[in-house]
Amino acid sequence: MLYELHELQHASFSSLRAWAKTAAQLYASPYSPLSYTPMARVMAASSEVFLRTTQRYEKPVFGIDHVELAGEVYTIKEETVLEMPFCHLKRFSKVGINTPQPKVLIVAPLSGHYATLLRDTVRSFVKDFEVWITDWVDAKLVPLSHGAFRFDDYVLYVQDFIRFIGPDVHVVSVCQPTVPVLVAVSLMSANQDPLLPKSMVMMGGPIDTRKNPTTVNNFAKSHPLSWFESRVIYRVPVKYPGYLRQVYPGFLQHAGFVAMNPGRHIESHRDFFYQLVRGDGENANVHRNFYDEYNAVMDLPAEYYLETLDRVFHRHALAEGTLTSCGELIRPEAITKTALMTVEGELDDISGNGQTMAAQDLCVNIPEQYRQSLLAKDVGHYGIFSGRRFREMIYPSIKSFIEEKA
Repeated sequence: MLYELHELQHASFSSLRAWAKTAAQLYASPYSPLSYTPMARVMAASSEVFLRTTQRYEKPVFGIDHVELAGEVYTIKEETVLEMPFCHLKRFSKVGINTPQPKVLIVAPLSGHYATLLRDTVRSFVKDFEVWITDWVDAKLVPLSHGAFRFDDYVLYVQDFIRFIGPDVHVVSVCQPTVPVLVAVSLMSANQDPLLPKSMVMMGGPIDTRKNPTTVNNFAKSHPLSWFESRVIYRVPVKYPGYLRQVYPGFLQHAGFVAMNPGRHIESHRDFFYQLVRGDGENANVHRNFYDEYNAVMDLPAEYYLETLDRVFHRHALAEGTLTSCGELIRPEAITKTALMTVEGELDDISGNGQTMAAQDLCVNIPEQYRQSLLAKDVGHYGIFSGRRFREMIYPSIKSFIEEKA
């Protein structure tokens, strides 16, 4: 019932949102006489804050249309090259470049936000590489006829994408997908797949959540699967294509994100209100851009969500050497030809230090010259893949690592 109540609550605010939108225009438009009254900016600011805290946020666009390389400006072509029920594979390529560049597959997390959260990651990589990214589909939009989506399906999707792109691809996984990517490459290595990736870069992921557990890890570990199944899993309401599909709703995930730092979000919206009142459009736009992305969330398939909790956060099956996937025992020691780089943020409050580096201990047969690890100082979780420190400190190291292995 919670999903239906959420839909009802949103619908009940529709009249108020229409009133607030009208008020914002009346008190902000230079063509309206009300915009010249003493309280105009306060009224316009109040209306916009109300709108932005009650509206739905659609899936953002990547918006990467050009890139500058060696003094030349290249147009970026974004295209969907492969469509599967739960994920589309997108490609970003530079139009008119003649020199072949290494291929990079960025595996985005399936954890509540859209792949556009990695916009800064893609924008950096596309300068030097031919880039593909997994663009996960909102589970409430996938008809029930397509069946369930489980942990093993994720692994199979990753393998399919690697094979589709072809030989010599470099795989970059960000946060949650580090586990299924390591599983996928382990299976391909054990089966001597000729299309093995040249390297894999794992960034801020939960390979072994027993190391320096965070608040997120402790919460997941302290509640049995039955608790999550009974409290956060709901069926999609009738208005969506995925009607009756069991999902972990995006609005619950968003509530969890906000609950981790409620004071910061309250302060941010308060500052936004005063920026609007002062007419500080530049900083107000920074706030809008951030929350347009942060508030856009998607539903997750319930089967995948619960199986990930069980295997990664409860049983630590990969780290314990007991994980089975696609009918096989996963043996990371089978990886001998794929180079490995692990990246962690010193201040990461999602995946604690050591959790990603645990991959280095599992992949014991990768030669030392094909390994590298990076601990980024003064970097939190999101700073691992976006922002100034990513662009100036982390990306150059990843670029050098991939180019050496290309």
